[in-house]
Amino acid sequence: MILKRCLPLIWLSLLTVCAGRTLHPLPGKGGKSAKLPIQTSRPYNIAHRGSNGEIPEETAPAYLRAIEEGADFIETDVLSSKDGVLICFHDFTLENTTNVASHKEFADRNRTYEVQGSKKTGFFTFDFTLKELKKLRTKQRFSFRDQQYNGKYPIITFEEFITIARDAPRVVGIYPEIKNPVLMNQHVKWPGGKRFEDKVVETLKKYGYEGSYLSKKWLKKPLFIQSFAPSSLVYISNLTDSPKVLLIDEVTVRTEDTNQTYAEITSDVYFNYIKQYVVGIGPWKDTVVPVSNNYTQAPTDLVKRAHAHNLQVHPYTYRNENEYLHLNFSQDPYKEYEYWINEIGVDGLFTDFTGSLHNYQEWTSPLSETSKSPRQLLGQIAS
Repeated sequence: MILKRCLPLIWLSLLTVCAGRTLHPLPGKGGKSAKLPIQTSRPYNIAHRGSNGEIPEETAPAYLRAIEEGADFIETDVLSSKDGVLICFHDFTLENTTNVASHKEFADRNRTYEVQGSKKTGFFTFDFTLKELKKLRTKQRFSFRDQQYNGKYPIITFEEFITIARDAPRVVGIYPEIKNPVLMNQHVKWPGGKRFEDKVVETLKKYGYEGSYLSKKWLKKPLFIQSFAPSSLVYISNLTDSPKVLLIDEVTVRTEDTNQTYAEITSDVYFNYIKQYVVGIGPWKDTVVPVSNNYTQAPTDLVKRAHAHNLQVHPYTYRNENEYLHLNFSQDPYKEYEYWINEIGVDGLFTDFTGSLHNYQEWTSPLSETSKSPRQLLGQIAS
């Protein structure tokens, strides 16, 4: 009889654990007790533009959702408004992920500029003040994702983003990208001749982000600063000792600042140079593991060589949809995570679906006694 009464409770417990993740309170909803520290024992779960597989990218709800789902870091792209306010936005033009085209008062802002040697036309962020940008509403980038949140959420500032992380009930790191620094420095001028990079670092220091990787200061407020522009990372190394990550594009693409191909800057000679300034690289997945006819091929030696230079590897971007899962993985994101974590041996993963990565990691490498896998729990019950 007692067993019969307990069965519903056991079943409920199993359902909770089978959900695959510990439910974390939203920022501001936790108690006053000391925050749980960031985990450093398994690859980092990096919420790429927030949980943007579910909610429009780089919005407050997308970041709140990622924190709820168990992200170690929330990632953002930093650009600037016309009046020099740092904002969280990926593209240097607004039309792909906002409703700017429906605002007739901004019709004359559709302009053409030269960007990295080619003409680009659109509504550029640096042609709008922050007040004007706040009038816009975001939308989902991809038509095959949930459209119900389109038109609901505004663009947020970099400081608002930082506040979301700081208000979380556990320690959540931030992972800002210094985005398009050459373009920003060409079109936005700050007092005293300061550069875009100066403003990013100033903002981070304002909120107490400092300290080398895994130092006491870093563990209190974890941070990686990333960029595709190596000269920006070298420049800010004189401003902050916070860890930096060099992003790597497809090998034939050229950097916006030094005009080198990414093939050049993934050589051992370059790694030997850049490791003085960065703690890791963030390569595009297909640069690590080439793809042909939607099947992954034999991996390159990029991860092995980076690790030999004591550089972490945080590839991007992991997505659940069939459009992005290579056929080797049988349309199963868990198989993809299994491959990259256990066979390739990466140190962090940029994902659009934070919850899925967290589910996988809690199933395969739980952090504590409170996050055991269903298999472990069933074993205990049976014994």
